[in-house]
Amino acid sequence: MDRFGRIGSGCAVRDEPPRTPLASARPVTSRRHDVTPRGLRAAAAAVEGRPWRSFFTERGMRPRSGLHREAQSPSLIGEEKFHRSQICNYSNNVPMVFDDKPGIGGELLPGQTLKITNSVFPEAIGSSPPSWIAFDKQVLCFDAYFEEEVPEKNQELYRIRHCKIYFYPEDDTMQVTEPVVKNSGLNQGTLVRRHQIPLPPPHEDRFYTMYDFNINTEITLYGRKYKIIDCDEYTKNFLMKIGIRLNPPASRPDDPYTTERQQRHLASTNPFHPYERFDTLKQFLEFDGQVLGFSCVWNDPESQLTGPRELVLRYYLSDDTIDIREILPRNSGRDVVPFFLKRDKLPKNAPVPPYHPGTITNYTLLNVLGKPERNKGYYIRDVLQTGAVHREFYKDSDLKIGAVINVWGRQILLCDCDEFTKEHYRKKYGIVDFTPIQYKTPPPPKPEKIVPPYNGFGTEEDSLNSCRSVVVKTPHKDYRQFLMKDRYGMDSNILRYAAKLVTDSPIDKGRKFIISFFLSDDTIAVFEYAERNSGIAGGKFLERSRIKKPGQELFKSEPSEYYKAQDLFVGARVCFHGHNFLLVDADEYTFNYMEKNANEFPMADFCVILNKLKSMTESRAKEIRKTFATTDPEHTNVIGYDTFRNWVVSVAAGGFSEHEIMTLGRHYGMRDESQTDLYLLLSVAQEKLKKNAFENFEQLIAVFLYNDREKCGLLPYETCRTIFKSFKLPLPDDLLETLLTRFEDNQKQVDYRKFLHALNWRENQVHAFEKTKKPPKREDIWNQLPRSPPVTGIRYPPLLDDLFGKEE
Repeated sequence: MDRFGRIGSGCAVRDEPPRTPLASARPVTSRRHDVTPRGLRAAAAAVEGRPWRSFFTERGMRPRSGLHREAQSPSLIGEEKFHRSQICNYSNNVPMVFDDKPGIGGELLPGQTLKITNSVFPEAIGSSPPSWIAFDKQVLCFDAYFEEEVPEKNQELYRIRHCKIYFYPEDDTMQVTEPVVKNSGLNQGTLVRRHQIPLPPPHEDRFYTMYDFNINTEITLYGRKYKIIDCDEYTKNFLMKIGIRLNPPASRPDDPYTTERQQRHLASTNPFHPYERFDTLKQFLEFDGQVLGFSCVWNDPESQLTGPRELVLRYYLSDDTIDIREILPRNSGRDVVPFFLKRDKLPKNAPVPPYHPGTITNYTLLNVLGKPERNKGYYIRDVLQTGAVHREFYKDSDLKIGAVINVWGRQILLCDCDEFTKEHYRKKYGIVDFTPIQYKTPPPPKPEKIVPPYNGFGTEEDSLNSCRSVVVKTPHKDYRQFLMKDRYGMDSNILRYAAKLVTDSPIDKGRKFIISFFLSDDTIAVFEYAERNSGIAGGKFLERSRIKKPGQELFKSEPSEYYKAQDLFVGARVCFHGHNFLLVDADEYTFNYMEKNANEFPMADFCVILNKLKSMTESRAKEIRKTFATTDPEHTNVIGYDTFRNWVVSVAAGGFSEHEIMTLGRHYGMRDESQTDLYLLLSVAQEKLKKNAFENFEQLIAVFLYNDREKCGLLPYETCRTIFKSFKLPLPDDLLETLLTRFEDNQKQVDYRKFLHALNWRENQVHAFEKTKKPPKREDIWNQLPRSPPVTGIRYPPLLDDLFGKEE
C-alpha cells in the first residue's frame, strides 16, 4: 500500500481457500488497479486484516462470480446463473416492464415472494387473446359510499359521500369518482385515479381483482372503507358469468346535514334579483331542420280576372318563423320574386302603428335613485314587467287546414299540407282530419292525339317518333333488357329450336332449320343446314331481326305485335314472312332456361302441367294404374318414352303440346348418359391442335403440377378450364367442356395427366374412325347443337303417386 492508501496489483492481500478444479481451469489474467467503490472497500478490508470475502458477506453483497467461484456457499456450487433477473418480459403477448422479478439468477431472495398482478382465467377455461383485447372497453361500475368524520363542525359529526367505483378488467385498474354537487364546498370529482390498488394488510403484496367485488360488501382503499350498495345490469351479468353469487342490494343512506339543509334553507330561499331567461337553444336543437308546409291561396282583390294566387307557407319549428313563396303559372305576366313574405315572426294583429324606439325590449329597467351627486344612476330590472308591450305571433297551434291567417292585412286561406305536417299535428295535437280544400277548377281534359297510320317508309317506331315531335329522335331501345339478357360468360341467353317447313312440296319437306331467338332484343335468326346432293344451298335463311306476327294490318296507327320468347316452344307453329315452320326440338340450354324461368314460360312449368293432367285423370285412377301395370308385365317400374307420350296424348285428347309432354318426360325420365364416342371427340380435338401447330404440352404439364399443391394428379374442373384458356388452346368451348366432363370423377376432379396424354397428338395419336366402331349418323348431329340426352324410359310410380297419391 502506498502513502495514499492505495493497493496495487502486486500487493493485494488475499485469504482464500484452495482453488477447486472448476475455478483453477479458468485462466487468470492480469488486471489493473481496481479503483471502483467496490475495489476500494475490498482494499479497506484488506488493510484491516480481514478476508475480503467476509467483508462483502457482512454487508449482504455477493462477490464477483467471474474469477472466484470457489468462495461461494456450498448450495451454489455448480450453478452458472448469477445475473440480475430480467425486468422486460411479455404478459399476455404484450411487452411489459416487471419490477417484482426474483432476485439473482431467477431465484427468490430470502423473504421475497411472487406477487399476483392480474386476474386471468385458467388456461383450460380462458380464451387465447390477451386481456387487453378480451376485455377491451369493458368496465364494471359499482355504486358505493363512505363515511367521513367532521370533527371541526358541531352541525354535523359525519358526512355520507356517494361515489362510483370503476373496475377495468383489461389491466385490473380501479378508479373512484364522486359526482359533483353544486355549492358543496368539497373537492369532488376523481377521488382515486385509475391504477392498480393493493389489498389491505396483511395482503399488501396482492392487488384487487374482479373476484374481490360483490354487492353489500366493504372494500378498503388506502385506509378508507367503501360500502358497495349496488351495480349496473352489465356488471351483474359479468360477475354471475364468472361464478360470483351476488348479494341483495343494500339501501342508500342520505347525508343528514344535506337533508336538513334542503328542508330548512333551500326550500324557503328565493333569489333577491330573479332574472328572466330567454333560452331558445333547446328549441333550436330539438326542432332544427323541421319545417311545416302548407298550400294556401290569396284572393287578390286587384286581380279578379286571373283567379286566386297560389302560395306555399313554411313554418320553421326551430324559431317559430314563417316565410311565404308564390307559385306563378306560365305566362302569368308577373315578375318572379324570391319571397312573397320574408322569413320572420308573423304578428297576428298586423299592420299596427310603429312603436317608438326602445318600446320593444326583452327587459324593463327602473330608475331607482335618479342621478345623485356623482352623476350616476342606479337601475334594477322590473320583474313584474310593468308597462311592457306584449305582441302575439302565429304559432303552429294557430295553423290548420281551413284557417284564415292575417299576413300584414292580406287574408290567406290554408288549403292543404304535406305528410310531415300531418304527422306532426297527429302526434302533438291529435288532429286526424286533414281533408284538403279545393280552390281551383280542374283543368280541361287533354285532347286525344290522333296518330296517323303507318305509311310504309322506315320502321313503325321511326315513323311514330316523327309524329310526336318536330325534331325527329331515334327510337328508344330497351337497354335494361339488353343488359340483363345479353351474353355473359357461358350463359348465351339464346334459345335454339330445330324446325322444319310445313309444306306439301316433297322438296321442301326434308329441309332442316335452326331457329335462334335472342333474348337481349327479341330478334330471330334462321339458319338452314346444308345437305349434300340436295340441290339447296344451306346457310343463313333469315337475317336477324324482329318478326311481326301474321294476320296484322300493314297500314294502321296501332303498333304491331312481334314474336316473343313465350311464342316459341316445341310443337308450336310459327310463320316468318310467309314461311310456316314447325318447331320439333330444342337444345338442352333452351329446356333448362325455360324450366328455370317457369313463371315466364307456362309450357315448361312442371307444377302447372301436373295440375292440368291431374284434373283430367282424377276420376280414372284405377283404370290408369291398371293400364301401366299391363304395359309393364315384368314389373320394372319403367316404361318407354313413346308409350308414355301416346298415353298422355290419348288421355289429354290434344290438350297437351309436345313441349309439355317433354317437360313431364324430362322430370320422370331416365337419361341415357352415353355420349358421343370418346375416340371421335379426341380425334377431332387432335386434328384441330395439329392444324394450329399447338405443341406446348410440356409447359401445360408444368403449370398443372404447379397448381396441384397436394400432388395427387387431380384438379377441379374450373381450374383446368382456366389453365387451358390461359394457353389459348385452339379448341371450341363446347368440345373442351365435353372432354373435361368425360375425364371427371364423382368429386368433379379432372385427371389432368390422362387428359393431356390423350390430347398429345405427337405421342398418342388417335385415328378418326376405327374398324370396330361405327361413326355416328349425320342426322344425329345435323343441327351442330349440344342436344339433350335422350330419355330412355319413364319411371311411372312417382308419376302415379303425384297424380293420385300413394297406393295403400
